[in-house]
Amino acid sequence: MKIAGTQYSTISLFTAASLTLVLAACGGGKTVVESDLGIKGAPDWVNKGTQAVNDKDGRLFHGVGAAPSLGDEALQRSTADDRARAEVARMLSTYIDAVSSDYSAAAGTGANANADQSVSRQIKAVTKQNLAGSKIVGRWKDSRTSMVYSIAELDFKSVKTTLEGANGMNDDLKRYIGRNGDNIFDKVTGEKK
Repeated sequence: MKIAGTQYSTISLFTAASLTLVLAACGGGKTVVESDLGIKGAPDWVNKGTQAVNDKDGRLFHGVGAAPSLGDEALQRSTADDRARAEVARMLSTYIDAVSSDYSAAAGTGANANADQSVSRQIKAVTKQNLAGSKIVGRWKDSRTSMVYSIAELDFKSVKTTLEGANGMNDDLKRYIGRNGDNIFDKVTGEKK
C-alpha cells in the first residue's frame, strides 16, 4: 500500500510539474528556454536543446542531436551530427509551412487550390537547398555517459536569400518573403516585436 501511495505521489508531482511548464509556456512574450537536461559541465546549447534564436548573431535555427556510444567514434559523431541536422530540418519545415500558409492567405488564393499547391511545391523544393547550408558548429562529449552532442546551425539570412533567389519561384512569393520573412520567423519562434 505504501508503494502505491508513493507511486501516486510521484505521478501527482510529475503532473503538477508538467502543468506548471505548460502554463509557463503559454504565458506569451519572448520564449525563454530553461535548461531541462541539467547536465553539469555541459555547454548551454546542450541543456537548452533545439531552438530558433534571434540574438546579436542574427536569426538562427539551432538543432541539437545526440548519439550514445556506438563502438566507433566517427560513427557516433556522424550520428549526432545527422540528428542535429534533422532537428534543423524540422524547424525549417515549420517555418516553410508558415510562409506557405501566410502567403496563401495574403494572396487570397484560397479559392485556387492549384495555386496553393504550386506555392507549396516551390517552397518545399527550396527547403532542400537551404538544409545544405546548415553546418555543425559544435560538439561535446559527456565524460560520464560517453554521449556525444552536436549542434547544427542554419542562418536565417541564407534561408531568406535562397528563397528570394530561387529559380522558377513565383515573383509575388519572392517579394512576399522579402517583405515578411523576418516577421514570420519571429512569429514561428514566438518572439514579439
